[in-house]
Amino acid sequence: MKKLLGVCLLLCLAVPALAQEQNQPRKKRVAVMDFDYGTVRTAVAGLFGTDVDIGNGMAALLVKHLVQDGTYSVIERKMLDKILAEQNFSTSDRANPASAAQIGRILGLDAMIVGTITQFGSDDKSVGVGGAGGGLRGFGLGGVRSKSSKAVVGVDVRVIDIDTAEILAVADGKGESKRSGLSLIGGGGGRGGWGIGGIDMSASNFRETIIGEAVHAAMDQVSANLIAAAPKLKARTIVVEGMVAHVDSGIVVLNVGAKTGLKVGDTLSVERVTSEIKDPATGQVIRRMTTKLGTVQVTEIDDVSAVCRVVSGSDFKVGDAVKTVTQ
Repeated sequence: MKKLLGVCLLLCLAVPALAQEQNQPRKKRVAVMDFDYGTVRTAVAGLFGTDVDIGNGMAALLVKHLVQDGTYSVIERKMLDKILAEQNFSTSDRANPASAAQIGRILGLDAMIVGTITQFGSDDKSVGVGGAGGGLRGFGLGGVRSKSSKAVVGVDVRVIDIDTAEILAVADGKGESKRSGLSLIGGGGGRGGWGIGGIDMSASNFRETIIGEAVHAAMDQVSANLIAAAPKLKARTIVVEGMVAHVDSGIVVLNVGAKTGLKVGDTLSVERVTSEIKDPATGQVIRRMTTKLGTVQVTEIDDVSAVCRVVSGSDFKVGDAVKTVTQ
C-alpha cells in the first residue's frame, strides 16, 4: 500500500511538471552568418602573415556560446553552408540584411545574426609588423611587436528579421588584452599554424595569445548582449503545405521537411481535393475545395521529407494535401 501511494505521489508531481514543460514557448530559431572582416583585412594579413578568415572563426565562437547557453535554438552550420552554396552566396554579402533575410526564410528561421569586425589588432602606435607568421611553428613567429603589446578587438552584431530585413536588436563587444615583451600572437603558440580557411578560435593555443584573449573578451560581451535581447524576437508562425508522397502500414511520408520550418512533433491535417474553382477570366485556380481525412504527426525529418505516424483518420493516398500552422 505504501509503495502504491509512493508511485501515485510521483505521478502527481511528474504530470504538472511535464505539462508545464510542454506549454513552454519554443526557443527562437536563429543562424549565425560568418562575420564581415573587410575593414580589418589588411591588419589581419599583417598580423598573421596571410589572409585568415577571422569572420568564420568569430562566428563559430559565437555559435558555441549560444549553444552552451541554450536561450536560442541555433541551426547546424552544415545546413547553413549547404543553403549558402545553393544560393551562390558571396562573402561580400555577409553583413547584408536583405541577403541574410532571404537565407533565413529558406531555412524557416525566426531571425538571422550578422556581424562586422570593426577592430582587430594593436592599439599601440609604436608597433612594427614582422614578416614571418604561420606555418608549423605556430603563433609565436612574426606579428606586431612592441615592448608592451596591446590587442584590441571590436565587433558589431545585428539580429535581422527575416520577413522585413529590419534590425530587431543590436549587440556589440570590445575586448582588450595587454602584456609586456610579447607579440599579439605570442604567448600561446602551438603547432597548428593557420591558413586562409580560418582559425579555431576556441582552441587553447589561440586563446592563450594576446589577440586570442581580446577576441574571447569581445565575444563574451556579444553573446551576453544577444542573450539579453532574446525577448525582442518573436517566434514566427509558419504555414507549411505539402503532399503525401508515400503510405505504408500506418506510416505516411511527406514531400516537405525541415527547410520549410517543419519539425518533429508537428501535427498536420491531411485533406483530399474534391474540386477546383477557376477564375472564369484567366482560367487560373483560385480555390481548392477539400475534405479532411485525418491528421498525422512528424516523427522523423530531414531537409526535404518527413516521416509521420497516423494520429487519426485513414485511407490516405499519394497526392493528398497536408497542411499545418506551426511556430
